[in-house]
Amino acid sequence: MPVLLIALVAVVVLFIVGWIVVGLVFKLLWWAIIGLVIGAIARAILPGKQAIGILATAGIGIAASILGGIIGHVAGVGGFGQFVIAVLVAVAGVFAFNARRTARA
Repeated sequence: MPVLLIALVAVVVLFIVGWIVVGLVFKLLWWAIIGLVIGAIARAILPGKQAIGILATAGIGIAASILGGIIGHVAGVGGFGQFVIAVLVAVAGVFAFNARRTARA
């Protein structure tokens, strides 16, 4: 009887931990997908031609999406606020990356 109880508790604990991990993975995946869009929006907002590639734009957008989501979550704003923060972070990231790249050339 105690072995059955321990096995049942273990299954419940594993289910709860798995549910939390899967939820986190899906949230990170969602932020990454939205990050691709955010990077494109950031490039569209900045005037002129940027000397930055598609992969760099996507990387900056994904990083900005995750960072904006974390900052927005800590600040207690909703989903739209997190999106706006992520776009602003992406604009700053694309601007900084472009400025560094053009300074080298």
